[in-house]
Amino acid sequence: MQTGNLYGQMPAKLSDEVVEILVRGKGMRIERIVSKGHCSPPGFWYDQADDEWVVLLKGEAVLRFERDHRVLHLAEGAYVNIPAHERHRVESTAADTETVWLAVFY
Repeated sequence: MQTGNLYGQMPAKLSDEVVEILVRGKGMRIERIVSKGHCSPPGFWYDQADDEWVVLLKGEAVLRFERDHRVLHLAEGAYVNIPAHERHRVESTAADTETVWLAVFY
């Protein structure tokens, strides 16, 4: 049995985004991601082999999708399901508070 707290052990300083694998199983993994003012580098697009369902638990973020140039503003509680190879990037995350994501890759 594994237990924890999604808001526990927050890093004091976030010079880099923090990605922590919480659980891994057959064909899936669940990650907690903590950002604070982080974004994707210029010209960088995520192009993942797995589908990703992600929910924003705290903070706010802006995602951009390459195919249709769609911009998605996420507030606490918002989620999105991103199909495999749907190229996307993080345009911004809140600079004044931690942005906590829960990502399920399947």
